[in-house]
Amino acid sequence: MPARPEAAAPVTARAALFDLDGTLIDSEPRSRALWRRLFAGHGVECGEDMLAGFSGRRSREVIEEHLVRFGGDVTSDQVREELAALNGDPDLPPVRLAPGADRLLERLRRDGVALAVVTSGGRAYAHDHLTRCGIAGHFATVVSAEDVTHGKPDPEGYLLACRRLGVAPGEAVVFEDSVAGLRAGRRAGARCLAVGQAARTPALRRLADHAVEHLAQAPVTGPAGPTVGGAAG
Repeated sequence: MPARPEAAAPVTARAALFDLDGTLIDSEPRSRALWRRLFAGHGVECGEDMLAGFSGRRSREVIEEHLVRFGGDVTSDQVREELAALNGDPDLPPVRLAPGADRLLERLRRDGVALAVVTSGGRAYAHDHLTRCGIAGHFATVVSAEDVTHGKPDPEGYLLACRRLGVAPGEAVVFEDSVAGLRAGRRAGARCLAVGQAARTPALRRLADHAVEHLAQAPVTGPAGPTVGGAAG
């Protein structure tokens, strides 16, 4: 009988920094449907390869990269407004809390780990979905697209979260599901944990210190000292 694989050694952290889409919430079906609808409205096919390149990035940067596809008279702001309007379509797939997210967040808070969200989405989008999923109260701060000049894979968002929480990047662990996000976490100097489908993808596993398919399996423990605080934001 083959030996069972050994469990990953626990990671002790003073802060846990979470991506939102695809990590804390299952929004990928909705996001893909939304992007397809946007491009289809301009007569442009949006295939799987193109969609894969959007993961973990700010909508502003994705739109600017593909702006030429929308025609010469369309501005980036106009396309972003159109995307925001489409997000209200009632027939888009629903957003759900990722399996195990609530249990992990509760455990980390009990262990004295400061929690933050670092998302490529907008502030209103983040707070809306965190509230709808019942986990908004777990986080000391939320870093959104409006808070940074450069989105993932730039480390700016994760570095800002660390400053707000009062921890060094090396004392933090980043939870991510995309190449852009994992690169951002590594460039910030934090330890990285690939979650969900990313845990099954060799290219993403290579960017991470650990990989788990289910958030409740995350081998992260709190500090031995007192609970870490952070400014709300």
